[in-house]
Amino acid sequence: MSDVVKLVCHTCGAANRVPRAKLGSGPKCGVCGGKLADGKVREMDFAILQKSQRTDDLPLLVDFWAPWCGPCRMMAPEFAKAANSVSPQVRFAKIDTEAHPKASAAFGIRGIPLLILFRGGREVARLAGARPASDIEAFVRSHAGTAV
Repeated sequence: MSDVVKLVCHTCGAANRVPRAKLGSGPKCGVCGGKLADGKVREMDFAILQKSQRTDDLPLLVDFWAPWCGPCRMMAPEFAKAANSVSPQVRFAKIDTEAHPKASAAFGIRGIPLLILFRGGREVARLAGARPASDIEAFVRSHAGTAV
């Protein structure tokens, strides 16, 4: 296992190299200063999602949602709780499928909310429907491939 991990900033899209030992101390992007692994859910666009999916060395769990979706809004606080619980070993992000319809087409999304876990440049698992934090954490632990 490498002692340096590559992480794409979910704010500006810049690629960063972070010492693995520093992941727990809130590393920041070298370009914009955005936090890279702080246990918070980050909103992203489709271009940053694509770059993060293929570049990141840490697993990335993405919530595909829309503002008009009641179950999506209901699950948002649970998703945030799960993100805080498994940080910094897994990063969490959200993408608004209404604002970024190319994401829905690219990943074959037919219903929301939908969680997709990416690792090593590929999709490793999906979880459909609104879930409590405990279910999201269990899903990540069973599919992330790292000690979470």
